[in-house]
Amino acid sequence: MDSTNRDAVDELLQTYGETGGINYLAAAASLPSRLAIEAACNELMSLMFPGFRSEALVSSEDLTDITRVRVRRLHARLKTEICRSLGKIPPDEPTEAKAEEVLSAFLKGLPAVRRLLWTDIDAAYEGDPASKSYEEIILAYPALEAIAIYRMAHLLYDKVPLIPRIMTEWAHSRTGIDIHPGAEIGSHFFIDHGTGVVVGETTKIGSHVKLYQGVSFIARSLGAGRALRGQKRHPTIEDGVCIYAGTTIMGGDTIIGAHSTIGANVFLTKSVPPNSLVYYEEKDVAIVQKRKKPITTAPDESRMNMRAPHKDAATTPTSVSKSKRKNKITDR
Repeated sequence: MDSTNRDAVDELLQTYGETGGINYLAAAASLPSRLAIEAACNELMSLMFPGFRSEALVSSEDLTDITRVRVRRLHARLKTEICRSLGKIPPDEPTEAKAEEVLSAFLKGLPAVRRLLWTDIDAAYEGDPASKSYEEIILAYPALEAIAIYRMAHLLYDKVPLIPRIMTEWAHSRTGIDIHPGAEIGSHFFIDHGTGVVVGETTKIGSHVKLYQGVSFIARSLGAGRALRGQKRHPTIEDGVCIYAGTTIMGGDTIIGAHSTIGANVFLTKSVPPNSLVYYEEKDVAIVQKRKKPITTAPDESRMNMRAPHKDAATTPTSVSKSKRKNKITDR
């Protein structure tokens, strides 16, 4: 090893010996494995949608045995990671008992999650005219993957640290949809396109809610930092609400009333009554022809053909003007 590399190693080792911050070597063995959790997410998606996750299609006669094998494999993988999350590897007897309790409740909750996911698929099929079949939604819609992983991670939320967040961040990295495992979301949930959607930890969403890309449910202020922990920081969206692209809704006391429609690019920090239409009103949009540019006949003649701008060019409109936008709330 040359002197440059040796110096770099020595300096890195010195930082590893410092206390606090990212230096966690003594306890690193007790952290759950991201790779194992990600593999578990793939296994869970196969349980939710057998035959759709690139594995060989199975016949109905084989499905029982294959499902039992998957659940057994998932149990073994997740039990180790839950024990790690609880801080005990190798686990002592109380840690193993706690891991078994959490895992048993999680596995028993999967059938209910699968029934809930069918309502989400129904919502996608009914809400998106571009969808051709349920199979297309299961195979190709990123929102379904993000929602499915969220719903399973939500079963583990507040029962075991780290693992639920690793699960939803895995889905976030794959889909561009960021749903915190602590959010509460009802049935028939549909996100169209999906990229850039953010659903914060204390968000509450009713049933039959439809979102488009770029919608964010965020906290009004994080200036208080950890003093806000455990408080309601994100909005409540009631049943039957539709929210269009690019809208941000902020604050734990903000409630979007049932069956309201929120237009694109709205920024809301206050509540909206039920059956409201909220949108930005645009006026005075001008559409004009572009100014024609002089055409040169040959590259070597370009300098000879350069001319001063036409005397009327300064008066030719070249841009689109917009009036100030304002938020408008009207009843349907």
